[in-house]
Amino acid sequence: MDSIDEGELVLTLTENATTVIKSITGADATPSEAGVRISQQDPSTAQLALNTAEAPMPGDAVVEEQGARVFLDSSAADTLDDKVLDASVDPQGAVEFTVIPQAGMPSPNGQQPPS
Repeated sequence: MDSIDEGELVLTLTENATTVIKSITGADATPSEAGVRISQQDPSTAQLALNTAEAPMPGDAVVEEQGARVFLDSSAADTLDDKVLDASVDPQGAVEFTVIPQAGMPSPNGQQPPS
């Protein structure tokens, strides 16, 4: 498990993502080491995989906010280091995770997003 240095860019979680992750891992009822693991098989694509996990894999970076734990393999950690993970639940109970740029980070075209 890699530690994250203070000031280092790292994935952040919205309040919605924190709530959803704690709910699906059971951490909302009982504190747990479980979390969700995000991996990226091919860094040349934007495709990410998200699964629940009992603990991080060796080499995973761990992001923890308000009891919600996210484990990132090295490729996903590099891809998501300047992003925010959000989540929503539709009326049928299906969860959707969304990755968005962190505020103040340049967009892919080099322009700053509007404040």
